[in-house]
Amino acid sequence: MTETTPRRPRIAVTGSAGTGKTTLVDALGRHFGLPVVPEHMRSRIEAGLDLHKLEWPQFRALIRELYDEHLAARDAAIAETGGAVTDRCPLDTLGFWLHYGFGSDEAETDALAADAVAQMAPLDLVVILPAGAIPFVTDGVRSPNRWLQIKFQILIEGLLERFTPDVPVLRMPADVLDPQARIDAVLAALPEGVR
Repeated sequence: MTETTPRRPRIAVTGSAGTGKTTLVDALGRHFGLPVVPEHMRSRIEAGLDLHKLEWPQFRALIRELYDEHLAARDAAIAETGGAVTDRCPLDTLGFWLHYGFGSDEAETDALAADAVAQMAPLDLVVILPAGAIPFVTDGVRSPNRWLQIKFQILIEGLLERFTPDVPVLRMPADVLDPQARIDAVLAALPEGVR
């Protein structure tokens, strides 16, 4: 009997702000020895970008630019190592697009939605971290408005359920807060043959 080598995992971690995404992504990257694809918006804001100073067309273009950067980085990591751990998934961009009110352009929204759904295919697992499980830290990057965070959380959960029913999803229980326990939950949820 021939033993097959497990394939490297391709994991995306999603959820609203302040759920521990970056912490879990970094920990999973170390655990698997895989490249991490960060959320590119955070680095821009930390570098001084003020979203409130952007005109709507600029903000809209920025969301598409960040989407393209994220996918390019993810695909390059997979091509190089066979796997990756990403802070957010393609449907997060559709969530942001709708959250910020760009859905009125139906043709462009349809195109983005179709591409985001197709770009979910390489993923072995999407981990949804629960909103409100970790005390929120005001850091100047994320909105501290818990209702906006809950709105985005519901939006991304709904998009995943509606458009990617075949992509395995781990809804991290709200009482699983320990970093190692979260890693263990991810390991248990990975499909067979992916390690």
